[in-house]
Amino acid sequence: MAARAMWKGQIRFGDVDVPVKLYSAVQGQDVHFRLLHEKDLQPVKQEMVNPETGRVVPYEKIQRAYQTEEGDLILLDDEELAELEPPASREIEITRFVSPEAITHEWYDRPYYLGPDGDDAQYFALAAALAKKKVEGIARWVMRKKEYVGALLEEDGYLMLITLRHAGEVIPVTALNAPKGRALDQREVNMAKQLVSALEGELDMTQFRDEYRDRVLELVEAKAEGKVVKFPTVERREEEGSLAEMLARSVKATKQRRVRG
Repeated sequence: MAARAMWKGQIRFGDVDVPVKLYSAVQGQDVHFRLLHEKDLQPVKQEMVNPETGRVVPYEKIQRAYQTEEGDLILLDDEELAELEPPASREIEITRFVSPEAITHEWYDRPYYLGPDGDDAQYFALAAALAKKKVEGIARWVMRKKEYVGALLEEDGYLMLITLRHAGEVIPVTALNAPKGRALDQREVNMAKQLVSALEGELDMTQFRDEYRDRVLELVEAKAEGKVVKFPTVERREEEGSLAEMLARSVKATKQRRVRG
């Protein structure tokens, strides 16, 4: 299936403009179910209901409000909110270039591909420059009435744009409580190193499937054909013993799987 552009714009830095098309780099594959009335199997729908009267409230009669930390409700109308929307734009403004290490993993959000839009030379020249300099661009743009901040980077000769979370959304690791209890002894540290070494290998991302989704679709297909599917129950057992003993068992089991595989 060919990718379909969802937005068009131009990358701007300095006096340079690079026209691009934006494509989603991911697609959701969540399992969605239809909700039916148990008796006649007719689809049911959700409605907004007044909790005091039990009556359905039409959409045009719904009033937006923001609840403050003190519990007060501040009424807001559509006209007021519309005035706060950012002005429409087709520019992806690059504010600076930084080392990839400057952006830690928790800041990355959703990835998009950028493809050329009529000027392949400028597009691929920019991608090559990012790869050679080993930098990422910090970008700002407006899309569908929303402001975004993102990282512009090179991926296999093409450009990728990954939205970044805003300040206040990311919880710093320093918010975690300091570890308590005894310190690890050297034997446990060595066993952990052995386990890490035993699990080192090549990465094949096609192995990371949504097994629940696969089973649901298999069940649906079987029931549609009048068949019965029974899935084996996976028994989980908790290992007991010291940390060193559990690590030793893990190392042994991993090595045995490597030998069999």
